[in-house]
Amino acid sequence: MTERGLEEGRAALRLRVAELLADEAPIARFDEALTHPSYSNETGALHNQRLEFLGDAVLGLCVSELLAARFPDADEGSLTRMRSALVNANALARFAKKVDLGAALALGRGARIGGEREGLNVLADAVEALVAAVYDARGLDAARKLSAAVVADPLAEIGPAPALDPKSALQERVQARGQPAPTYRVVHSQGPAHDPRFVVEVLVGEEVLAQGEGASKRAAERAAAESALSKGAER
Repeated sequence: MTERGLEEGRAALRLRVAELLADEAPIARFDEALTHPSYSNETGALHNQRLEFLGDAVLGLCVSELLAARFPDADEGSLTRMRSALVNANALARFAKKVDLGAALALGRGARIGGEREGLNVLADAVEALVAAVYDARGLDAARKLSAAVVADPLAEIGPAPALDPKSALQERVQARGQPAPTYRVVHSQGPAHDPRFVVEVLVGEEVLAQGEGASKRAAERAAAESALSKGAER
């Protein structure tokens, strides 16, 4: 990408961010947020890693606030899982592609040749850095607006608080009765190394609740938990 192309990409992104924030005031560290370390190595320009560090925390706070308000009855575990679904590299890169953030990224020659302009981690890092730049320039309220826009699409797909996985659900249910957390042990394994089968039983204390079978210990544990739940261990 030429310098002119980069400037055009940044100008377009500035307009998009201004629309999202309903504020056209300059963002002092905008260019820094969109400068990859590979470009810094070649030119000496400030890169976005420090902003990325700050933006990770700011985005986490803003999304946590958003989820707590939207799902007032969700427990801590559910909120944590939803936040993880909203602020992972795939979700952040999805927003970056939506606003064509890649066109505004300054990359070194090697990174450009390697196609890093569309790399998930490169895009996700730049989104976090952009959130930090907005926070630095405009404060937390503006960061909240941008963060809400960043996660808007995946948040709309979440719907109600997601169900617990079987092992977590079983643990919550038995501990709610004042019992110790379930434990799992392998009863036996069989089959060749490339296609093993594991049989695992789940216990509460010394009581065996159920068994499960799977191609891995984790899959067998999950099956055992599902079986225990289906037998009424949650009551």
